[in-house]
Amino acid sequence: MSMHRRKMMTLTAAALATGPLRALARSTGSQALGALFDRFMKENLDISPMTTTGLGLDTGARAHQKSELDDGSEAGIARQKALMASQLARLAALDRSQFSGADAVSYDVIMYGLRTGNAANRAFQYGPGGAGSPYVLSQLTGSYQQVPSFLDDEHSIETRADAEAYLARLQAFARLMDQEIEVVRHDEALGVVPPDFVLGKTLEQMRALRAPPPDQASLTRSIARRVQARGIPGDYAARAARIVASEVYPALERQIALVGGLRRGAVHTAGVARLPRGAEYYAASLVSWATTDQEPAQIHRIGLDLVREHISRIDTLMQAQGMTAGTVGARLHAMYEDPKFLYPNTDQGKDALLADLNRRVRSVRAKLPHWFGALPKADVVIRRVPKEIEAGAPGGYYNEPSLDGKRPGIYWINLRDTAEVPSWTLPTLTYHESIPGHHLQLSIQREAKLPLIRRVSFYSAYIEGWALYAEQLAVEMGEYDHDPLGHIGQLHDSMFRAMRLVMDTGIHAMGWSREQAIRYYTDTLGDPETVATTEVERYCVWPGQACSYMLGKLKFLAERDRARQAHGAHFDIRAFHDAMLLPGAVPLELLDHMQV
Repeated sequence: MSMHRRKMMTLTAAALATGPLRALARSTGSQALGALFDRFMKENLDISPMTTTGLGLDTGARAHQKSELDDGSEAGIARQKALMASQLARLAALDRSQFSGADAVSYDVIMYGLRTGNAANRAFQYGPGGAGSPYVLSQLTGSYQQVPSFLDDEHSIETRADAEAYLARLQAFARLMDQEIEVVRHDEALGVVPPDFVLGKTLEQMRALRAPPPDQASLTRSIARRVQARGIPGDYAARAARIVASEVYPALERQIALVGGLRRGAVHTAGVARLPRGAEYYAASLVSWATTDQEPAQIHRIGLDLVREHISRIDTLMQAQGMTAGTVGARLHAMYEDPKFLYPNTDQGKDALLADLNRRVRSVRAKLPHWFGALPKADVVIRRVPKEIEAGAPGGYYNEPSLDGKRPGIYWINLRDTAEVPSWTLPTLTYHESIPGHHLQLSIQREAKLPLIRRVSFYSAYIEGWALYAEQLAVEMGEYDHDPLGHIGQLHDSMFRAMRLVMDTGIHAMGWSREQAIRYYTDTLGDPETVATTEVERYCVWPGQACSYMLGKLKFLAERDRARQAHGAHFDIRAFHDAMLLPGAVPLELLDHMQV
């Protein structure tokens, strides 16, 4: 998932969806409803300059926002909550019975996002807002983690004004870090402090960001490289270095001191049950991320059943390849350690890995027209996760293209250690993050002829569920017909998402420790402990998010089965996929309305 997408999800919780495609074609829409949606989108952009830039809308009347960052203060969080409450009241004031077809479905989807988001905002007075992310600063949250990559990847520099805006944002970065300190102190008083191991990883990453001299900092090198490439005159590198030295680094040092102090008194307990109203917080987090009200115990059982099923399927494939000794987990571990599957852990070896991934993308792209009617115009590029944040970053994630098409979609892959990404694991990760996964789905959504708020909608269970469904679709498309080891990798990753159901609920609802979850992960899946540790610690700071993948995939498969039964011999996979993709992201319960 995109590292900046959590903010966008909060601000566009009122994301829309269409109903059946036939209803979409018939409906002229309600002028009052459309005007309200447009107003909501304007309000969301007004309070989030970073979202505005991420969408490529920081021009014209919004050019001033290119010099700003979001407000992370307690007052800023309160304004976000007040806006959501206001939007909920204004939508509720419209008579639901006056809408039909796509308008009725859109009303329901917006109401779902506002109702659940507002309920969480009112119930929990800690974290950046709402549910699903309780800690302002962690290895995955906080401006120190997000702003450097945001400035490098999303803040475009084409003109002198863009370069000046970059410097203004560097100064705003320092202010934002101090705002976060204010919120962390507020949450600390409520007893909301991350576990000690989370704070340890956070310190590691903060110190890595602080380590280079100011003139060699990534924040300085980014603007220096880009103004030189554009031939923009001015001593921007020196000016950036001065801001880093005099403002950014001192603010970062204040955060380092804060986190170091918190760590000395932090507990080791991994789950959110220890937080104020912790069980309720986890239930709200499952709604926020997975759009489900299923009980944790039920989700846990689903995960265990799926893990057993995947173990059986992997065992069958392994035996066909002559791999029979030990448990499936032990055999997967042996595949991880087999040097013939490893790229050299050098820049040259990592370049070769990226070249192989690009070949995979070209192969599956050629097959898309046989499986999809709508195809994206935006390109996707593959890049390494920046070295400054790779220690705590996921194995892979995706950033959406800008609305104007100037910035492509980006599939980021973490290459901190090539031993963590043997060749047989890479195809399915690539299909998940690029095509037919995130890039295909999100680009189609961005390019669809829909209102803007619908085009930027975010529901994790839909988006991550689609990407996991796409991993299986790559099997059906023939990508593994001559690659049985890659097919094992696909099942390995699918089982990994089933295990997430077990571990996430285990940690947050059943008292599992970090170590217990890591042990379950390594014993069952065979992955290196370093990979398992990064994953488990992710679940600890994003409760519920890990459940969205498999629960979403199961829903897409159920809808496909339903469509096949309804249409029999006339079932058209292209029409089904268009019906799923063109309306944009929705809560899982509303997928039933997206018929072929």
